Parts: sequence; structure tokens; C-alpha cells
Amino acid sequence: MIVVETSNRSGLPADEGAAADLARLVLAAEGIDDGELGIGFVGPGEIRALKREHLGIDEVTDVLSFPLDGRDELPEGAPRALGDVVLCPEVVRSEWRGPLVHGLLHLLGYDHGEEMAAREQRYAAR
Repeated sequence: MIVVETSNRSGLPADEGAAADLARLVLAAEGIDDGELGIGFVGPGEIRALKREHLGIDEVTDVLSFPLDGRDELPEGAPRALGDVVLCPEVVRSEWRGPLVHGLLHLLGYDHGEEMAAREQRYAAR
């Protein structure tokens, strides 16, 4: 079972339930049927600080991913602590699906490129 915990510290409305549902759909399509995921909605100040702290880039962004477990590092059948995806509603506005999928794919080990872009487009349209 995929457990998705959401939190909204952004000060703006966020459809946490729809985000969790989309995350479960993407993870299931990618063959992940057991794991834990966090989705956080934060303000521009917090996402800027996270990007500065973790990537050394001082700017506001739409989404950041913080992966925890790798696919090949766990015993077969063990639940994965996938990590966290952090979104900024002030940046993504109503177009949160694409950035969320983008962040999820990074958690799963995808890097920018044609394969990731194709998957992102396919899943974000759901």
C-alpha cells in the first residue's frame, strides 16, 4: 500500500486529496505498490530556502524532490520510504499536476530528458 502524507504550510488552498490520488496513480504506474511519500505545499520563502540549502541556488521554484530510498537498496518486498515532494502553490497555481509528477519522477530516479518528459506529460494529463 502507498501511504501519502500531505501538509499545507503555504497559506493558500491546496487540493491535498487530489495530489495524493495523483501520486498514488503515478507510483502504481511505475510499479511501486508499497511505500511512504510526503507531499508538502509551502510558501515561496520556504521553497527558496530549501533550494538554497540543498542545491545552492537562491531562487524560488515550483517543486523540489527529496528522495530517501533507492530501488535497489532494499530487500524484496520491503516498503520504501520514497521521500518528499515539496510544491509552492504560489508558483504552480492551478497547474500543480505537472510539477508534482515531475517531482515524483525525480524521487524514482529519473533525470531530465526525453523519457522523463514523456512520462511527465502522460501522467500529468490524468
